[in-house]
Amino acid sequence: MKSIREVINEVLHAEMARDEAIVVLGEDVAGGMTTEGAGGFGGAFGFYSGLYERFGSERVIDCPISEASFVGAAVGAAMTGLRPVIDLQFFDFMTVCYDQLANQMAKLRYMTGGQFKLPLVMISLVGAGLRAGAQHSQSLHPPVVALPGLKVVTAADAYDAKGLLSAAIRDDDPVIFLLHKTLLEEKAEVPEEDYQIPFGEARFLAEGDDVTVVATLAMRRKAEAACARLAAEAGIAADLIDPRTLSPLDVEAIAESVEVTGRLLIVDESTPCCGIAQEIASAVAQHCFEWLRAPIRVLSTPFTPVPFSPALEDLYLPTERQIENSVRALLADESASVLR
Repeated sequence: MKSIREVINEVLHAEMARDEAIVVLGEDVAGGMTTEGAGGFGGAFGFYSGLYERFGSERVIDCPISEASFVGAAVGAAMTGLRPVIDLQFFDFMTVCYDQLANQMAKLRYMTGGQFKLPLVMISLVGAGLRAGAQHSQSLHPPVVALPGLKVVTAADAYDAKGLLSAAIRDDDPVIFLLHKTLLEEKAEVPEEDYQIPFGEARFLAEGDDVTVVATLAMRRKAEAACARLAAEAGIAADLIDPRTLSPLDVEAIAESVEVTGRLLIVDESTPCCGIAQEIASAVAQHCFEWLRAPIRVLSTPFTPVPFSPALEDLYLPTERQIENSVRALLADESASVLR
């Protein structure tokens, strides 16, 4: 059994040993200027522990607190043949380097007619639940999913984290690799051997013909608990799907499930305006409308900044009980609001 934090570090060690073109850039990834790398924690979440000591200062590079500068530097490095791994710590900070993301990283391979590859990975953390305040708790994956030229990957357990990160590092396109802060210590069985998980293939975590539940990141873990309880207490069998890659999105797998169940609930932590849940709902409504036996339901966060107050933050996040009630309402074809 290994945690997400452990497998991220293991993959980075293995991939950097395999390919000398891989370099790491970020704040404190080598331990910080005061430690000169030795004995450093290895980034805000410990993903890069031991890399500086093993691979040296030319491949593990501490950068100033200027996301725009080191993300831009990584884009240039990728164009010259290196394979950068960027540590962005909190994905809230993507707003600081959005020009590099949207106008450089996402477009340069296309604009050069494929003359340049952009083989880089940005590892970052999303999500609320740690009392980190509105500026360190957002789920800002929808803005990057909307950018053609970027691949957007999420991992909710250690098995997926290992296979998806290994695939991301070997990909010749830029990949945004997102984890949820509250899941880093979640443990799962992880094979020792090397493996990659292809992008664009959703994962079925449970199978059933009553309802389709699509859930991402921390919401997937809540949906797993809710669906298990519904099965045990009410005999309700759900197809539970984790998309894993949000771009490309495995619409076909979701559509095939909805064709059988006729009911769809989407649970995602981003806000209800222009989110990934709305994109999935739109795709299903467009391609699967004749199979629907009840209106599509979306369960997301309120359209407000993430509260700092613990009591308010707990109310802000979708709960297992809400997921259960949403499923029951779908099966009853109820239109009443879902209570907590």
